[in-house]
Amino acid sequence: VVSTQSTGVNMARVECQSYRLTVEDPVSMSYIARHIASVKQHFTQRPGLRPFGLSTLIVGFDYDGSAHLFQTDPSGTYHEWKANAIGRSGKTVREFLEKHYTDEIAASDEACIKLTVRALLEVVQSGGKNIELAVMRKGQALEILDTKTVEKLVEETEKERDAEAEAKKKAAGKS
Repeated sequence: VVSTQSTGVNMARVECQSYRLTVEDPVSMSYIARHIASVKQHFTQRPGLRPFGLSTLIVGFDYDGSAHLFQTDPSGTYHEWKANAIGRSGKTVREFLEKHYTDEIAASDEACIKLTVRALLEVVQSGGKNIELAVMRKGQALEILDTKTVEKLVEETEKERDAEAEAKKKAAGKS
């Protein structure tokens, strides 16, 4: 699995550099997602080549500052999302995100991170022990949140969720 992804990352890096040298502009996120998807499709369809067996989430910023999130599949398809999850229980998390995601949440780092934690807690047992979070901001390096920060976010989110459940019980009891 690791070798497949590292091969894909290296191919994407080479394509980005080649594009920059040829066109003299930075590569767009949609272009690189399309390129990665076509390479995956080529390897999947061509006999004698080992197929890429992984879906990939590609996140980044275009040169104009707009954020993008793409998903590529081994079949060669790619889709742009506002929020997404792949892997085991990915459908459950995706449905949660579809229900709760708003543009107002996306505008705030704190709200966005809390929504992510809430979505993950729908499928992850044992709190923050099995959660790793990375935050990408325009013009900054990728930030991987430390375990203490994640645990604190999980505790806050669980308290908020419990308070919401209690409020719903009280409202249902009054009816």
